[in-house]
Amino acid sequence: MTKEATVYLVEDDEAVRDSLQMVLESVGHKVISYSRADTFLEDYTTEMAGCMVLDIRMPGMNGMELQRQLNTRNSILPIIFVTGHGDVPMAVDAMQRGAVDFVQKPYREEELLGKIQQAIAADAENRADLEEKHKIRAKLSDLTPRESQVMELMIEGKANKVIAYDLDISQRTVEIHRARVMEKMGVRSLAHLVRMVMAAEEAGAS
Repeated sequence: MTKEATVYLVEDDEAVRDSLQMVLESVGHKVISYSRADTFLEDYTTEMAGCMVLDIRMPGMNGMELQRQLNTRNSILPIIFVTGHGDVPMAVDAMQRGAVDFVQKPYREEELLGKIQQAIAADAENRADLEEKHKIRAKLSDLTPRESQVMELMIEGKANKVIAYDLDISQRTVEIHRARVMEKMGVRSLAHLVRMVMAAEEAGAS
């Protein structure tokens, strides 16, 4: 299920927060705003889709600390940092930790809106990719142990008679298992099967 893209705005300055929320909503974005980073963290779930606009300097938990907390939770929600002039080195460090972009105060609204749109599009693409990989892993888990063995040897490029010899089963049995693997995985070619398995392995490693 596709989650509604939301801009999560974390900014302690009430005037700035309200003004930016009004601008974002005026161009059609759904916005949920927070005055404190720890309050956002209390609400955070991995289901949150869209992007974050996060101030670096805030009382209590600052933006960098919130980013570190989200990283420990394997968050993929894109973060755009809003920085003062002296915060640029911090913003660069934040990008090395996974933030997608930053804007300096005072910023042009058009610039920030463009970065937000890009972040939302990237998040949607990432989530669709993850969802597809999870579906593939679910299909793989539906294979029997013997079907998994046959599939692994298929991916190695071994012929049916070689697979039959390696597993000490008949070639006809290999053909049956092979057909079931292709059917359960929903593929018609070995090349497609290989791509799916590689995608699932990437998902497992991430």
